Amino acid sequence: MTGKDSDFGESGFSELVTRGPKVLLHDHLDGGLRPSTVIDLANISGYENLPSNNVEELSQWFHEGANRRDLNLYLETFTHTVGVMQDEYSCHRVAKECAEDLAKDGCVYAEIRFAPSLFTAQGMSIHEVIEAILSGFSDGSSGTNLTIKTIITAMRTSSDSKMIAEAAVDFRDKGVVGFDIAGREVGYPPTNHLEAFQFLQRENFHFTIHAGEAFGLASIWEAVQYCGAERLGHGVRIIDDIDVDSSGNHHLGSLASFIRDRRIPLELCPTSNVHTGAVQSLEEHPIELLKDLGFRVTVNTDNRLMSDVSMTSELLSLNKAFGWDLDDFSWLTVNAMKSAFLPFDERINLIENIIKPGWRNLS
Repeated sequence: MTGKDSDFGESGFSELVTRGPKVLLHDHLDGGLRPSTVIDLANISGYENLPSNNVEELSQWFHEGANRRDLNLYLETFTHTVGVMQDEYSCHRVAKECAEDLAKDGCVYAEIRFAPSLFTAQGMSIHEVIEAILSGFSDGSSGTNLTIKTIITAMRTSSDSKMIAEAAVDFRDKGVVGFDIAGREVGYPPTNHLEAFQFLQRENFHFTIHAGEAFGLASIWEAVQYCGAERLGHGVRIIDDIDVDSSGNHHLGSLASFIRDRRIPLELCPTSNVHTGAVQSLEEHPIELLKDLGFRVTVNTDNRLMSDVSMTSELLSLNKAFGWDLDDFSWLTVNAMKSAFLPFDERINLIENIIKPGWRNLS
């Protein structure tokens, strides 16, 4: 397969990548609203705290607010998206538009995560939030090539993770495929939620854990060795356990070796990792090294509104930074599909009948 941008021209290559069958494993629902929808929902609900009611100005505010090289500052931007998602209509609409946007971006499979407890301030129950969002995903993906599933998230700063985990399991046959904890990493280790993870293990339920984004190896180690994480949300700081000797050879520490040997997927989000300060620039992102060393690397958007990204733009950024081509994108997509929380036979079907031929036929 050919596939350098020089083979097609920049615009032609971009169009090819847009058409490529993509897989997204790490994307937050409340981080991907359309700016126009934020304004509409604020007007409908009477939310009066938006920094601007102009679409372009609001978009710019979110992008600038997120790009402050600090995870805690990055998370502040969610005040407004969460603020306008406090009723059934808004949750359904945001989910529907999310599915529509991902389908338009060429995604054939996506796992979108959200913390239902964030949307209960005006009286909705946890189950009502989940039902509204699942309904929106179903409506938005209907008639498209997108299969969309849900990961239910608990906030690591809260104490209700066991209850949220139980709610996730309640919807396991209705579109929920996994569980996660998210939020401020420093000072809130994953072992604070050990009861939730042990419950999920007993229920044979999948879970990923945000770890190794704003905090280093200790967070990753706890997530994997104490909590049993199947995937790592970000996990970019595993690079701290890889040394380079004077000859340029790379040596993996015991944790990095374990992650690689066990094929534990890394849900890397390159642009977001720059915005939160996990790495200094896209060109310095360790994703290429991790790929070359044989880690199970996947590429994700994290928060499409805040970081002003799509799956297409993330892949194009990797092409510019590292020269990755359609073969690399196909490999990354297969990696992601292998790592999905979908049943094995459904994963194989998507890989063999949609993803591999989809990327191969682009050239």
